[in-house]
Amino acid sequence: MNESRDGVYSTSKELALGHSDNHDRTDKILNSMSKPVSRHILSVLAGVYPGGSPSIREARNGMACEYQCGSDAVVRFDSVSKRYGDVQALSEVSFEVNRGEVFCYIGPNGAGKTTTLKILVGLIRDFEGDVCVNGVSLRRGIADVHRMLGYVPQASAFQAWRTVRQALQSFGVLSGVPRHELAERIDEVLRTVALDDSADRKIPHLSGGMLQKLGLAQAILHRPQLLVMDEPMAGLDPASRFHFKQVIRELAAGGVTVLLSSHILSDVEDISDRIAVLNRGRIVRIATPAELQNEFRIGDIIEIQSPALSEEVIDRLSRLEVVSDVEKNGPSKCLIHLRPSSNIDEGCHSVLAALVAANCPLRVFRLAQPSLEEVYMRLVGGGDQ
Repeated sequence: MNESRDGVYSTSKELALGHSDNHDRTDKILNSMSKPVSRHILSVLAGVYPGGSPSIREARNGMACEYQCGSDAVVRFDSVSKRYGDVQALSEVSFEVNRGEVFCYIGPNGAGKTTTLKILVGLIRDFEGDVCVNGVSLRRGIADVHRMLGYVPQASAFQAWRTVRQALQSFGVLSGVPRHELAERIDEVLRTVALDDSADRKIPHLSGGMLQKLGLAQAILHRPQLLVMDEPMAGLDPASRFHFKQVIRELAAGGVTVLLSSHILSDVEDISDRIAVLNRGRIVRIATPAELQNEFRIGDIIEIQSPALSEEVIDRLSRLEVVSDVEKNGPSKCLIHLRPSSNIDEGCHSVLAALVAANCPLRVFRLAQPSLEEVYMRLVGGGDQ
């Protein structure tokens, strides 16, 4: 095992799977990889451990974490810290992710999101604290952890001379998918990610979005219990993003735990069960999207839409005691800001009564909450996003 210049371990001839009947095929595939870091990432994607793989029996006999994870906790970070020279990338990061949960990690550039994910998948080994996956510590049972997870990095690398199907066949061999099941399983994941029409296309002929789909296909090929994704929807068109989110929801509904980072906050709001907000290496909040929006509500906002929003109606609403401001957005829409001290029920009643008195028909009357983007900006401020 050799160490590359950036401190990430590369694989060597001794790299082996925990499936002894696959060793010869594994060596042939790995020996064809030219870049050491790329080979190591490939080994992580396929559940391979540098230096040989302890058996599952060994993992079960004394390789569990020093603490017991909760019954539903698939991932547990316990006081994890990481420093690069003088830069503290992570500081005492602790959280749990439950089975079948979509857990999203957001924060500014340089906040530590990618470092966290690389620690989880074993690409960074030098850190303080401990990480457990299904009760197995990364420090003692990393080979078994690798077999439990699928990983979609920010940029997946595939050999240019291969077709989509050939690339998946190689990953299938590395990850120990039984040979008699592999062809059928490849067809299944290609349909799942909508690449079934491109199975025989060469890698260089794939668009960026298709490469992202291929990255997801290889990550779920061996039916992992945990799916880790770093900016998986970056650069995708709206239709591809919509399909990606559908696949993530379906995987979670089937019991797969999903942990992902993203800068696309509208997507995070759509698919996440809980969100961790990271800033300067520390988690500043973990909550559901609704909890975050409720926590940062500063006075309630009522959105109304009506074809009869005259200046007289706006003036009548502005003079209500419960209203602090009325913001007109176009000829038929306005936002009514209630005073923070106002009771929401009384505020809605007063506004409705004023609209009825003004004979103002309504198309929309609803409470508006701060967007996830607004909440995010309040938590982390400006900076390089």
